[in-house]
Amino acid sequence: MQGKGVIKFFAILLAVVCLYQLSFTWVAHKVEKDAKEYSKGNPEKEKAYLDSISTQPVYPLFNHTYQYCVDRELALGLDLKGGMNVTMQISLRELVEALSNKNPDVVFNQALTNAQKRSVTEQKDYITLFVDEYEKLAPNGKLAAIFANSNNQEKLKFNSSNNDVETYLKDQANTAVQQSYTVLHTRIDQFGVTQPNIQLQKSTNRILIELPGVKEPERVRKLLSGTAKLEFYQTYDNTEVYQLLVNINSLLAAKNKTAAPKDTTKAAATAAKTPTSAKDSANSLLAKLKNTTSKDSAGLNNKTQLAAQNPLFSVMSLVTYQDASGQQQLNPGPIVGYSAVKDTAKVNSYLRSADVKSVLPQNLKFLWGVKPIEKTKVFELYAIKLAGAENGPVLSGDVINDARNDVDQLKGGYEVTMYMNSQGAQKWKTVTAEASAGAQKRAIAIVLDDNVYSAPNVQNEISGGVSSISGGNFTLEDTKDLANVLKAGRLPAPARIIGEEVVGPSLGQEAISAGLLSCILGLVVILIFMIAYYNRAGTVAVVAVLVNVFFLMGVLISLRAVLTLPGIAGIILILGVAVDANVLVYERVREELGLGKSLRIAIADGFKHALPSILDANISTFLTGVILFLFGSGPIQGFATTLMIGIVTTLFCSLLISRLIFEFMLEKGWDIKFSRPWSSHTFKNANYAFVKNRFKFYAFSGIFIIAGLVSMVTRGFNYGVDFGGGHTYVIKFTNPVTTGQVHEAVDVSLGRGTEVKTYGTDKISINTNYLINDNSPTADDKVQAALLKALATTPATKISANQILSHQKVEATIANEVKASAKWTIIIAIIVISAYILIRFRKWQFSLGAMIATAHDSLLVLSFFSLFKDVLPFSLDIDQAFIAALLTVIGYSINDTVVVFDRIREFLELHHAKTDDPEEVINHAINNTLSRTIITALTVIMILVILFVFGGDVIRGFSFALLIGVIFGTYSSICVATPVIIDFGKKDLR
Repeated sequence: MQGKGVIKFFAILLAVVCLYQLSFTWVAHKVEKDAKEYSKGNPEKEKAYLDSISTQPVYPLFNHTYQYCVDRELALGLDLKGGMNVTMQISLRELVEALSNKNPDVVFNQALTNAQKRSVTEQKDYITLFVDEYEKLAPNGKLAAIFANSNNQEKLKFNSSNNDVETYLKDQANTAVQQSYTVLHTRIDQFGVTQPNIQLQKSTNRILIELPGVKEPERVRKLLSGTAKLEFYQTYDNTEVYQLLVNINSLLAAKNKTAAPKDTTKAAATAAKTPTSAKDSANSLLAKLKNTTSKDSAGLNNKTQLAAQNPLFSVMSLVTYQDASGQQQLNPGPIVGYSAVKDTAKVNSYLRSADVKSVLPQNLKFLWGVKPIEKTKVFELYAIKLAGAENGPVLSGDVINDARNDVDQLKGGYEVTMYMNSQGAQKWKTVTAEASAGAQKRAIAIVLDDNVYSAPNVQNEISGGVSSISGGNFTLEDTKDLANVLKAGRLPAPARIIGEEVVGPSLGQEAISAGLLSCILGLVVILIFMIAYYNRAGTVAVVAVLVNVFFLMGVLISLRAVLTLPGIAGIILILGVAVDANVLVYERVREELGLGKSLRIAIADGFKHALPSILDANISTFLTGVILFLFGSGPIQGFATTLMIGIVTTLFCSLLISRLIFEFMLEKGWDIKFSRPWSSHTFKNANYAFVKNRFKFYAFSGIFIIAGLVSMVTRGFNYGVDFGGGHTYVIKFTNPVTTGQVHEAVDVSLGRGTEVKTYGTDKISINTNYLINDNSPTADDKVQAALLKALATTPATKISANQILSHQKVEATIANEVKASAKWTIIIAIIVISAYILIRFRKWQFSLGAMIATAHDSLLVLSFFSLFKDVLPFSLDIDQAFIAALLTVIGYSINDTVVVFDRIREFLELHHAKTDDPEEVINHAINNTLSRTIITALTVIMILVILFVFGGDVIRGFSFALLIGVIFGTYSSICVATPVIIDFGKKDLR
């Protein structure tokens, strides 16, 4: 074997990298275990412990912080951890209305309504539908007359064509979507969840949000659905606010003492005096506070006592710097304090208390920065000056015409250029003139949703409405975000929740346990079978599979991939693929040994001759994973990621690691056996008449598919919520109930279209389209209230809200798009794989056989799910997980088919004389690979049976679809794909 040194080097390097990546999960779990032991079941103490240690080094040797480890540990999806998954869509109708200044034109508004209706069933974007509808209603109408104005004259003229207006609207729509993404990203940070995931789908104007571990779904809905509020505020300087903070600290300290009421009154009176020359006395006051704090600290060992004497300053640091003489000085600017994220709530409670608010100036409020200081968990506190009679901002965001990120040509670095309308420009001139007057330049705070994004100092009066905002540490991403924030106040395009899924922690933990159990059992079954069937060579396969799982998990973590239940199913499937590669090699080695070759040569030739089949089979499966990743979303993408990474690691381990182990065993002179007495002749000299009986197979498949098509038309499918739209609730009842009892309770209130299905042994799934078209913020609450009320009509079905383990909502719009996407995903998968077969085998008959076999497998599985949808004791839902299973079946079937095709091609090249009958040659090739086909199918089927039995309710339908598909795929590889080659290529096969 050539290049052993290089392979060993890469194997060791990959092992070290994977071990390093996995270590973050181990370290993070160790810290969390310590937190649980420390808190003794108190969640608040546990959270406080983790917050306190978040910036402390916990990783041996490298001294990584706990937060660093958490950010790099294995991320679990919602179905494993619990939490909330939200799909939001930007309301482009409201955007178009705003851009038209709410034009009252009847035709214009009718076009908006028509486009909204069409968007539910059609895949075109909303702007295209709107323009199409407008031109239908007013063939000679000019959209420029509606949208062109002085604020957008650079992009749109009064004589612009409808195509120009359409381009402008689409550009504004893309901008609005990007702005909403930035705003939502900021809001998500407020939940404090670990590893939130937010994805922007520009093609559908949707934003997908995953919040693992979040337990306040109502707060999530409220915060994510609010319209962005952009405002500009004047600011106080640190030197002006410093004395107030000292007095507030004294007031709070006085309240903590058991002194007489007169002491508190005195402290309050002191706090009420706002100094007129705080800057002059800053040094002495700061020194006094520093000395007091030092004195106190020297005599205090108790943190609680220290906090009682300096309540505010125990959770907030002052903003100071050390001058040339070593003295502490107040840092100029609007930032007046620093606090760790764990202390911000305490600071807020102090500053918002009635006693403190009573002594603060009416035109002062405190706001936090939008994100922590880089590489820390420390937030900045800003002193905001309120203006006018209403104590509000000096400007609101609706005066912004445009904002874009630029490069500072003079100083270098990045900046943001902001453009205001005429009204805003005039006001901005006055505000900036006031801020830049005098020696001390003031800052203007840019505030979005009560978070300070930036507070740049104003150097000069700015006229004309064009301003540049720069910062010494601005990155390109910072300027992009700030530009989007500045534009967010101008384009009122609210994001509306069109789909959501809430998974309770109990269901998540149950899913984790079931998934891990199925993984472990599946792995054990495979390893036992390989050793039992292939003797000592089977132990090599065991080592290769274990190394493969290790590499797979390490790479998944390094790529920040999220592990979901379908991802666990992908890992189990990868185990089957890994076994298949070893089986292919071992069967070829056994053939070479049967020809009388030595063990060393047989092993070398076995790897050599199995290589084309292994590569073809795995590449075709990899292509399926690529299609799944491109066209799927959420858990399906997680499954696809696992599948693709697993195929790469499988090839590395099965072809290279296994070979290294065999070379080592040969060098040591070990006796390597590839079978046991009972398994050495399995399927040897098999001669089943597959080709001769092909018309019987055609008849069976044809009858089954026709019956399935009839069932699809007449009976349809059981669509999951992501295909049919509606609300799905998984409920755990206290007492055993039947689906009939639940139906009787809910049908009257929720409608007879409500589906009730068993979900495991003690849970019921209820799917209803009740109020599905109600888009009000309270719609979800109404549906849940109606469900609880309906179930309360009988004692047996009565439940409380906390017995609802999960809730998923999908609107009809997204359901229709998922259906269309699923259909095209399957079609594209079949086309792409068939094209690969054509390129690889150079004969269209092979490509046709693969195409027919994959379509055949898809139709058989669909037929099965329609024919038996209400017969089996568990649900056969058609949902996104089913599509993932169907595409996996296609990949497996092609994997199986390609191996048979490779042997057929090999035999046809060896037996191409006129006396050789192609039918006999092909039949012999099928029988020759029968051992590999059956063994691989058996190992995968064993894995899937374990997944079906032990994998839990969440993926039972998914695993069953895979199980049925693998059986059909194995059947089609032998009985359908290869006979097609004969019937369409009798003259071309010689």
